[in-house]
Amino acid sequence: MKDNFSHNSSNYAQFRPTYPKEVFAFLKTILTGRERVWDCATGTGQVAENLVDLFDEIEATDLSENQLKNAVSHSKIRYSQQIAEETNFPDHYFDCITVGQAIHWFDFERFYQEVKRVLKPDGLLVVLGYGNIQVGKEEIQSVITRLYSGILTGYWDPERHFIDENYQTIPFPFEGIAHPEFQIKNTWNREQLLGYLNTWSAVKHYKDKHPINPIDLILPEMPAFEAVEISFPVFMRIGKNQPILSNE
Repeated sequence: MKDNFSHNSSNYAQFRPTYPKEVFAFLKTILTGRERVWDCATGTGQVAENLVDLFDEIEATDLSENQLKNAVSHSKIRYSQQIAEETNFPDHYFDCITVGQAIHWFDFERFYQEVKRVLKPDGLLVVLGYGNIQVGKEEIQSVITRLYSGILTGYWDPERHFIDENYQTIPFPFEGIAHPEFQIKNTWNREQLLGYLNTWSAVKHYKDKHPINPIDLILPEMPAFEAVEISFPVFMRIGKNQPILSNE
């Protein structure tokens, strides 16, 4: 699994969008158990903190020590630095596993082997992600599009295509469960929008190769504003772990 975000953990915690409450209200209706959940690649705990009302115990892991240092604190959440594909959790330990905006970085085959090991029979794997930002003002949207598809062309990791394809093309060897459509909606000021753009992994890759932040290249075009409506399409893949058949 790649680590593109340790360098920017505080900004990640401050500016990354959070999933709407409706996602977790729906999750509550389909859970097969509510004792224990693993939030894999938790980052700064944005998904984990939304699970505190659903589960008795939350194990939240990430490969980045810096991300975990900036994670939200809660008595139900226990953080540990572990990779997604190999953990120290017991077999058939979790009722649910969640992954937010991260599975495209994983070694799919090894991760799914770990999922099937630590997930209870009939437990759920819930994969969450969100697509490209949509802004309510066309003059702002066009600047962001030029950054994403123009300036940063060639700086996105190859795995980015899984997000552009709404996670529909990731391998997913589980019995799928249907779900409603969700959107992240908010109102941001200019600082929040620019802060979010600075969390993009392609921005880091650009800065690694050039003596300038690519965000600075769009500032002359970015209009001044105090509030603008933004949204992100949420996409999900939900799978049920198949029961383990007894040989007896």
